[in-house]
This record gives sequence, C-alpha cells and structure tokens, in this order.
Amino acid sequence: MRFVGLIAMLAATLLAGPAMAQSKAMEEAAKAGQATKQRYTPPPTTDLENTWLLDLSSGGRVSIWLRPDVAPDMVRRIKNLTRRKFYDGLTFHRVIDGFMAQGGDPQGDGTGGSDLPDVKAEFNYLPHVRGAVAAARAQDENSANSQFYIMLMPRLSLDGKYTVFGRVLEGMQYVDAIEKGEPPANPTRILHAYIAADNPPPFRAEAAPAPVTQEAPVTLPGTKPAAPARNSRPRR
Repeated sequence: MRFVGLIAMLAATLLAGPAMAQSKAMEEAAKAGQATKQRYTPPPTTDLENTWLLDLSSGGRVSIWLRPDVAPDMVRRIKNLTRRKFYDGLTFHRVIDGFMAQGGDPQGDGTGGSDLPDVKAEFNYLPHVRGAVAAARAQDENSANSQFYIMLMPRLSLDGKYTVFGRVLEGMQYVDAIEKGEPPANPTRILHAYIAADNPPPFRAEAAPAPVTQEAPVTLPGTKPAAPARNSRPRR
C-alpha cells in the first residue's frame, strides 16, 4: 500500500508540473499585456504645444486638445502639416448632420492626402463622443494621412476602429455650424490652422465679397443715354 501511495504522489507531481508552468506563463503574459496597455499622462489642456487651432469660415476659432499620450504619430503629423500651412484653405467635404464633419483633403472629395507616408493605426481608449477628433482612413487600418473628422454626436460603435487624437475644448458652436452635405453645396473652409505655441494672430473673420454694382452707362456727346437693360428672366 505504501508503494502504491508513493506512485500516486509521483504521478500527481508529474501532472502538476506542466499545469504550474502553464499558469506561470499565463501570468507573465498577462503582466506583459498590462505593460503594453500602460496609460501615459496626457498633457495639460493648457499646453499650447498640444493645442490645435482651426479658424473656420463658419464664424470662429476652434480649440482642440491634442493627445500625444495615446496617438503620438498622428499628433506629430497634425503639427507637421499645420506648420506647413497644409490645412489653410481646405474644406469640410463630408458633413453628416448628427454624426461628424470630415475635412483635411486637398482634393476635396475624400480621396486625397499629403505627400507624407501614411500613419499607422494608433487605436486607443478615447471614445467617439461629441467633440472627439479622429483620423479618417480607408479600408486599410494603417492608411490615415491628413484627413480628420470631428464628432457632432457620440458614436461609440467606432471606438477602437479609428485613431482618436484630440477633443474640442472651445468653439464647438462653429463646428456645429459647418455646412452639411456629401459634399456640401457651399462647403465650410479652414481659413487658417495653427499650433497655439506658435503665437498665432487673433481670429479674423473672412472678408465678405464686395457687392456687385452696375456702373452708370457712358453717354457720348451728341447721343442719347442708353436705355436700361431689360430683365432676361423667362416670362411666366
């Protein structure tokens, strides 16, 4: 009996060995996973180097808090293109009421980007809430470049599928006023984009076009004044 008990203990030890090794491996893997998901401290909302300013033709300046702690590559791209004046004059070409406003495409139709390589996905824990700013992309997860979108309303189903890199802090009313449409009939434009640390000038509204006036008809000496032109609208 003592011999049988010894065999049973030996068998249990042999079986427990692989199980303990497996458990230890899983524990180490979990620790490694936690390390890769470590959250870094975000910059303060007052950090001018991480404040993106968009002067919109819809009436004012939008202040966006950039988040290099979760999307360093995309934030670096935004700063680079902004300082190159890339975004100045570009339109919001796809704006869906109750969803989002998309811009940053030099082609103006959603197919364009900058001359720089695409940016790899940096999916993170930031949610697609109202005012969230994220990188637009094609089917390829690593195809973000210059285009971005601003959420008009929450759409949490997009979380973890697009790189959220910022959040509107001020000026959301000007985002709400962006012309809607796919594409809009009269698209809203980015007049200027700045990084706040670069000491940008105050917002200046776009100058209204000068009214078109008809000049008085020229009358030559010895001739009668020309009769006013008739309206050429079709008759009813």
